Amino acid sequence: MSGQGAPAEEARPHVSVARWAADLAMGGRFAVTGGRESWARTIMTAVGVGLGVALLLLASSVPHMYQQRNDRGDARSTLSFGDTQVKPGPDTLRIADADTTYHDRDIDGTVMAPDGKGTPPLPPGIDRIPAAGEMWVSPALKKLLDSGDGKLLRDRFPYRTIGVIGDGGLSGPTELTYYAGISPKAFGHVNSSQHLDHWGLENKGKNEPLDPALLLLIIVGCVVLLLPVLIFIATAARFGGERRDRRLAALRLVGADIHMTRRIAAGESLFGSLLGLAVGAGLFLLGRGLASGVDVWGISFFASDIVPSAPLALVIAAAVPALAVVVTLIALRGIAIEPLGVVRNAKPKRRRLWWRMLLPLLGLALLLPLAGGFGAGTGGGGDMKAYQAAAGAVLLLIGTTALLPWVVEAVVERFGGRGSVPWQLATRRLQLSSGTASRAVSGITVAVAGALALQMLFASVQAQDSEDTGQDPNRAQLMANVPVSDGDQARDAFARYRATKGVSDLLGVTEDYVSDVRPSEEDPSSIGEEAITVADCPTLREVVRITSCANGDVFLVDSPSYYGEGEGFAKPGAQVNLTYDEEGIPNLKEKKLWTIPATATKVKPRQDPAGGERTGIFATPAAFDVANLPDPDASAMIRLDPKVPDGIEYVRNASVALSPAMDVMRLSSSSQSDEFQAIRKALFIGATATLLLIGASMIVTTLEQLRERKRLLSVLVAFGTRRTTLSWSVLWQTAVPVVLGLALSIAGGLALGVMLLKMVGQPLAVDWSGLSTMTGIGGGVILLVTLVSLPPLWRMMRPEGLRTE
Repeated sequence: MSGQGAPAEEARPHVSVARWAADLAMGGRFAVTGGRESWARTIMTAVGVGLGVALLLLASSVPHMYQQRNDRGDARSTLSFGDTQVKPGPDTLRIADADTTYHDRDIDGTVMAPDGKGTPPLPPGIDRIPAAGEMWVSPALKKLLDSGDGKLLRDRFPYRTIGVIGDGGLSGPTELTYYAGISPKAFGHVNSSQHLDHWGLENKGKNEPLDPALLLLIIVGCVVLLLPVLIFIATAARFGGERRDRRLAALRLVGADIHMTRRIAAGESLFGSLLGLAVGAGLFLLGRGLASGVDVWGISFFASDIVPSAPLALVIAAAVPALAVVVTLIALRGIAIEPLGVVRNAKPKRRRLWWRMLLPLLGLALLLPLAGGFGAGTGGGGDMKAYQAAAGAVLLLIGTTALLPWVVEAVVERFGGRGSVPWQLATRRLQLSSGTASRAVSGITVAVAGALALQMLFASVQAQDSEDTGQDPNRAQLMANVPVSDGDQARDAFARYRATKGVSDLLGVTEDYVSDVRPSEEDPSSIGEEAITVADCPTLREVVRITSCANGDVFLVDSPSYYGEGEGFAKPGAQVNLTYDEEGIPNLKEKKLWTIPATATKVKPRQDPAGGERTGIFATPAAFDVANLPDPDASAMIRLDPKVPDGIEYVRNASVALSPAMDVMRLSSSSQSDEFQAIRKALFIGATATLLLIGASMIVTTLEQLRERKRLLSVLVAFGTRRTTLSWSVLWQTAVPVVLGLALSIAGGLALGVMLLKMVGQPLAVDWSGLSTMTGIGGGVILLVTLVSLPPLWRMMRPEGLRTE
């Protein structure tokens, strides 16, 4: 039934709590006893609310998840915050880090050997110290080593596996880690090691405050990830509204007043939301049980870690049903349910714009005072700024969403009767119920607007947080610092690398120090020192600027930081001392002299592929025998053959053969802080879950709308409408609100992004690639929702849809 306007509302009588409870309970009974249609609506509401509740429970578990993960990491840590070094004894353990990487997956390793015959400390997760040649491995590493993919990795571990590390010694179930035993003598081939008498951090020290830009990333990221969830729950509470309204008209016919019908409708939504809580809890427990096998960007958690915060879980349990009741009551304000039917205004009231504009303006008003000063405060002031930033972002994003129904209504009412039949069917449906379409797209609007703002901030923070390492991966791809005790070992190590599969070239540098033959005249207690570097001509061309080089040449680079230009003792024809005592002090009593050739040429330094810059004496092998160096350092800068797929893995295997605790470093032109990397991973994990929810919400909403129009679709088919026509109409009906929502979200996202950049004092910049990505995601959502909707659409177009009871 329709008319020119809804009748005036009846006077609202005073209603007791008992009457409210009785009406709500009656609505709950209707939800389960109203036949197949009632059950369909209740189930769809429960599924929609359940998806949102599951994600909210997961979000409320994040603090506990990371706390448990960090506690396990602290329990096995070998870091110490004091200056006291542990001295070896019968109950101490000598250890060294032996981390490595395999196919871009990090593997944490520790090699160890007891210092005595006492009881050395055990790391968490194992029950005895591995003897030399034995190792404990994590379950994930054992699985990798036993698989076909781990064949090359097995060559890197010359140890016998004696057990699996327990959960208490792992940060997560998919972590790759091991503890290996080596002989005390093998530590002579390790660059650095330490002794310890306990595992774990006794004093964690004071955490440094997080960078304001990174803190802002976390705050806005949480807002962007959780707002679509809340909007989706509110949308799910309104599923099946048209059929429910017709059922309520029957109640008016038997004597219920309009306020009672609204309470009954709220009770029906309340039951669906309560059932949704149960579904959400079930989905959460199901996902929690499957979590142990999930690894996202190297982060994993045990199922026991995923425990919601009790206060937050109680808030969710109370807020979700309350939200369902409030949303239903608000939705029924513009509808007059009369005994003979539902009266919806023939010309609906035009949506008001003023309060929709007020929300984003209030958000901007909260964010503007923080421009250029976010993070400057400390203590409570800093906390207040964080809350203010979160509130401003929430208001701006909600305001963007609130504008969407007004924009959709204003645009679709201007569509005339022109165009193809599918277009006319879609636009007419939007004109009749643009609010339903807007609610379906509201989650995408918030997510895209927030994601765009986050990407702008990400791009800025990434540029700020990134550091230029000075490394040039085009000149060399890997670098290895080889522990050697003399020059002959350095030569052998370089020869082993050159013979390794996948290595096309090697720049081998052997370094040590030489001293002046006499103490300084100004300070007799000090003796001048210079570095001496021995390498072949191709390598020397990479570390100093030379025009010609032959084996036997020597070059000199002055050290301006220690001497004035030309004032160093290392000069052509000068003698230098090669002898040092056990403490690394030049030994002038037992001097071993070497004379710098008079033909030595002074040159300028050049930054090597690893970003280093050397000074001192540079000699070719024919001019200086590396066997004369008393305690050299050997560095290998390696060029890989791009035709060998696993060249880097072969180099890593060769490195472990030289030293059980050595890994190679992959050269990169830039680096980022661990904090930024962790925040980016966490936000991407959350964004993935949110996008999955948004896609599910669009699909559920579209299916619910099709179910509401089942009879109409059957009538159209009975009159000869083709399936392709209706399929295209569904596509256009989905596309128009999504396109308008994307346009609005781009405007809102740019506004929020500009404010965030101003808050952290960064120059304005638009991430056009991110903008294109978001647009592509919107298009993908349109296509996905249409494809998923086609099978049920075709089923609903059967003549059986005309039957009624």
